[in-house]
This record gives sequence, C-alpha cells and structure tokens, in this order.
Amino acid sequence: MIPVRWQTMTEKSTNSLNGPELLKTFEDNWQTEMGAWFPGERVVLRGKDVFTELSNQGWMEFLFYAVTGRSSPLAARIIEGIWLISSSYPDPRLWNNRIAALGGTSRTTAALAVAAGNAASEATLYGLRTSRGAFDFLKRTNKKLEAGIPLDTIIKKELKKYRAIYGYGRPLVNADERIAPLIKFVKSVGAKESKYLSLALSINDYFQASRYKFQINISAIAAAVAADFGISIDEFYHLAALSFVGGIFPCYIDSREKPEGAFFPLAVDRVNSSPSQVKRLWIPQH
Repeated sequence: MIPVRWQTMTEKSTNSLNGPELLKTFEDNWQTEMGAWFPGERVVLRGKDVFTELSNQGWMEFLFYAVTGRSSPLAARIIEGIWLISSSYPDPRLWNNRIAALGGTSRTTAALAVAAGNAASEATLYGLRTSRGAFDFLKRTNKKLEAGIPLDTIIKKELKKYRAIYGYGRPLVNADERIAPLIKFVKSVGAKESKYLSLALSINDYFQASRYKFQINISAIAAAVAADFGISIDEFYHLAALSFVGGIFPCYIDSREKPEGAFFPLAVDRVNSSPSQVKRLWIPQH
C-alpha cells in the first residue's frame, strides 16, 4: 500500500522542482490532510474519525463536510432540497436520463448506465454548467454593484459580450415551475432571503420591465441560495455533481424491466433520406 503522510507538502519543497525531480517527491508518497483508511483500525476524513465522529450524520451532511470541510446541517438540507426539486426528474426524454434508459434497454449494469447518464449531465445548456455559470454571473454582478456600476450597465455589457446570461431564459418553455417550490422549501427550513437571492430576483425584475425576453430559471435560484450560505463556486459544482441521479435511476430501472431494445425504437421507413442529402465524408490524406 502507498503510504500516506498526515501533513501538507510545503510550497518550498516543490516550487523549485520540475519534471522527474518533482515526480520523485510523490513516488510512494502522498501527503494529505484530506483523509485516509487505516486497515483494521479506522477511517479519517478531514481530521475526523468517520466511525466515531461522523457516523450519526445524514448522507448529505457527510457529503457537505467532505466537499467543504465545514459542518452545517442546514446548508446540507438546503443542498438536498435543491437536488430533489430542481434536478432529479424521472423522465426518460431528458438527455441524461435517456442515456441511462438506453443502458437499461441494452441490459448493461446500473452502475455503467447511471455513470454514463450522470457524465452527460455536464451540459452547457441544460446541466451543471448552467448552475456554475449562474453562480459566476451573480458573484461578478454583486462585485460590480458594490463598485457603483448600475445594474442596467452590467446586464447590457453581459448580453453584448455573451448574448445570453446563465440563470435567465429556458428552452421549451418560459416559466420555470421549480422556482416557487424551491423558494418555499428554503424558507420552510428556516433560511432567510439574503443578498444573492435578492440579487437574483432583482435581476429578474429588471428583465420583466425591459425589452429583453429573459425570465429567471432554477439555476439562478440554486446558485443564489448556495452563495448565501458561503459556498464557493467549486464547492457548489462538486455538491451538484450527483444531483441528477435521483431521476436517472428510475429511468434505468423502468427501461431495464421492459423488453430488451424496446426503448424508443425507430423504424427504418421513418427515416427520410435520399442520396442527395447524404454528404460525402472527407478524410484528409497524409
């Protein structure tokens, strides 16, 4: 087993090294403060014994501590609610759920199907990147507002540069049915409407009174709530990485229990094509 040393490698010991010399310092050696398994004894996470100090925590509390290094039952409960209300929908038509359902219809294992579906959740328009983008936008906007820049100027520059704003706008339909239930949940567990949530809603108010046809979506609300709890953008992303699996599993199970190959089959005669529509594939010659 590779030994684990319970201290952080100092910058002085590695900054002057590169290439093989740098790698040599890590050979059979991993210095960490994150955690380790001590066979036959205990498991330690961020300095706490899992069996004696963390075993009474809920799963989300444990995950929150693993990601952030902080203990906050309320923040963990909020993140759990965001997952449940905004991400885990058992509809196989959704892009990531469809992949898992295809896994079920082809009789692959749950682990492979769910992993593939979850990997596809790393999407720019629908998935994890939208929440990360909304988080980044709210943080940057807050800093600019504190510097005295008007909201109108901030939004116009953002739209001129990117043509869209993460957290505002939604494919298929304009209204987002998840917003009201999530805000209700956040308030029901004792969280207060704070700086970033107020900012997210005020930006939506701006759009409603402007010529722009943008409406707030769940990504802005989720990002704002997380930011109000002091969660960083990377922590938020890490905590959201598994947020779709509650919807992915049912789609896999449903497809797995139906006849093999029966998930959304498409008859050949439904494909409308002709030789003129088929483009020749050009392969460069070396």
